Amino acid sequence: MKLPHIKGFDQDALQKYFKNTGWLILARVGSLLIKVVVGFAIANYLGKDQNGLLNYPQAFVAFFIAAAALGLDGFTTRELLKHPEKRDELLGTSLRLKLIGGLGAMPLIYLGYLINQSFFTPTQTPLSYILIIGLSGITQAFYITDSYFQATVQAKYVTFTQVFGNIFSAIIKLLLILNHAELIWFVWAIFFDTVILAFGYLYFYQKKAAGLSKWRYDKSIAKHLLSNSWPLAFSAILVSLYMKIDQLMVDNYLGSGELGIYSTVVQLSESWYFIPVAIVTSVFPAIMNAKRDDPERYQKRLQNMYDLMVWMSLSIAIATTFLSPLAYRIIYKEEFWSGAHVLSVHVWAGIFVFLGSASGQYLIAEGYTKISLIRTAVGAILNIVLNIYLIPKYGIMGAAIATLAAYFVATFLILIIPKTNRQGLMMLKSLFLVTLFQKIIKR
Repeated sequence: MKLPHIKGFDQDALQKYFKNTGWLILARVGSLLIKVVVGFAIANYLGKDQNGLLNYPQAFVAFFIAAAALGLDGFTTRELLKHPEKRDELLGTSLRLKLIGGLGAMPLIYLGYLINQSFFTPTQTPLSYILIIGLSGITQAFYITDSYFQATVQAKYVTFTQVFGNIFSAIIKLLLILNHAELIWFVWAIFFDTVILAFGYLYFYQKKAAGLSKWRYDKSIAKHLLSNSWPLAFSAILVSLYMKIDQLMVDNYLGSGELGIYSTVVQLSESWYFIPVAIVTSVFPAIMNAKRDDPERYQKRLQNMYDLMVWMSLSIAIATTFLSPLAYRIIYKEEFWSGAHVLSVHVWAGIFVFLGSASGQYLIAEGYTKISLIRTAVGAILNIVLNIYLIPKYGIMGAAIATLAAYFVATFLILIIPKTNRQGLMMLKSLFLVTLFQKIIKR
């Protein structure tokens, strides 16, 4: 497939980047379309109050599940690339550690719920819903096989698992709607989504790699994995806090009904966030090669990546801003329509998510992992502080404004750090379309 020419960009580079990310993007797009359509149906069937009750547990347990993963997925992939001969030991050890993490997260989830009910505004969501979703931390341990497929460049099996898993999940949820099922069944369906994916990953591993019976636990490898993966685990927790705290605070201040509306906003706004992840993951090897061989080309590739991120995210934000009122009236029942103007604000945070993903690759390339953690932590703290002030005053619009501001500050925090401020200036040039106009003029 030949991509159409985009004036101002390196056509060969674009073609190469999209070819490398083809399978991953296919999986994400397929999953996105299925989830969005089913999400519309579920929200309209449940109504805003019950939709809020359904979404609260997913936001609540996100922090605990991120911790339960122990940062092992990404680090195991790296270790498999370095030591493919240790495949069975690495996968077997990682699986056991993640299972222990998932089991250990359950009492912490229960404790977190008790603290919330005792010291904050009690949520209307039953504890049973939260514990059911919390079980996902156990089933997601089996996603470790995804690390093998990533390390061996067999993303198509991840694609098959995700697409068919989402199709099967969609069928189940639509059947629940047709049979007028109660809310608890949709909670179980969300947990069952993780079971389907786990079986899918295991099936393809068994078929394309080797039997699971060969996996072995190795104590020395366990120590090595844990001693090196903890920064990734801490980062994952911060990212979960950064991305989900607004939903918990909306429920805390405004109740499940407003969370039900806000959840539709978040779903639509964040549905595009897979794009920068897929692209920057693909171009990272090219960036690293340029860093090693040609510093000037290295900087040029980074600037081109920032330009591409802005061009894509800006297009999405503008289109969504104008189309959101019409989309809400076509897709949702009237009780959700107030989410349209909130979406027109929240979607602009995507620009900083896109740029943040791109600059994150620069921080990794330069070994500035601490800076990456710091800016995520600053974003999370600012998001909490702004939500405390803005949600009571402006409702869910306040949550959207807080998200937009926090994402902006976190992304451009590198401007005030001497050794990274050049990259911040490069991102500003892309944000204000300076480099885009320069490319157009040169052509």
